[in-house]
Amino acid sequence: MTPPVPSPIRLGLIGDNIARSRSPALHRIAGRLAGLQVSYDLFIPPDLGAEFEAVFAMCRAEGLRGINVTYPYKERAVAMVTVDDPATRRIGAVNTVVFDGDIARGFNTDCSGFIAAYRHRLGDAPPGRVAIVGAGGVGKAVAHGLVALGASTILLVDRDPDKAAALAAELNGEGVETGVVDTVEQAASTADGIVNCTPLGMVGYPGSAVPAGLLPGRRWAFDAVYTPVETQFKQEAEAADLAVISGYELFFHQGVHAFEIFTGRPPADPLLLRRMLADDLDR
Repeated sequence: MTPPVPSPIRLGLIGDNIARSRSPALHRIAGRLAGLQVSYDLFIPPDLGAEFEAVFAMCRAEGLRGINVTYPYKERAVAMVTVDDPATRRIGAVNTVVFDGDIARGFNTDCSGFIAAYRHRLGDAPPGRVAIVGAGGVGKAVAHGLVALGASTILLVDRDPDKAAALAAELNGEGVETGVVDTVEQAASTADGIVNCTPLGMVGYPGSAVPAGLLPGRRWAFDAVYTPVETQFKQEAEAADLAVISGYELFFHQGVHAFEIFTGRPPADPLLLRRMLADDLDR
């Protein structure tokens, strides 16, 4: 973890379709609770007319302390940073970057955030057999989180079968039986848990990656999308009486972990942070 840094602290988020992101509010409120002056800005490459790499370099040149990276740039960010953590190297995706002198250090708080979100909702219950739809940056992080949580089997579905096969090989190497199937129906038919790690459901990408008819009989579901929180997939999973972990839970926990990496200190009161963030969302 980085040592505490003096304020003011400039942070930002690079991604597409992030105008409604709650990350600025989370980090600014966490900063106030920690007695730090924190600014947090949004950088949307298509709106800036620039490639991700150019926006990344701009944030660094302008003196930001760090950035978060979201869809669709988490895998591209790996080439821009030094990754010290072996788990993050295995995941192959970065969502948190600290500019430390001449070095940009990359981290993945999606994995630790998912583990925390799962335990917050489901406690010590084992994940069982899990279907994951989407093997991109967040899919990789969640899959490795499921390994840590003790999943028995993981089935992957992705539009890019080579990407899914590469992730399956990694997970098999970690001792978890993992396979790639062609359709969501094949993956979900015998699953205890079903996970959406595609952008379907987020602002600009309406719909659900998981047909509602596949949900009855499953035990739990997770949707990585949190903008909006009330996605079609989340609502249909709740209607099917599944225990649902919302994308908001991942957002909150990964944000708490990222704040500690950026500032060298955890949020002073995570429960108060959650309440204040909810109040800010309601305004």
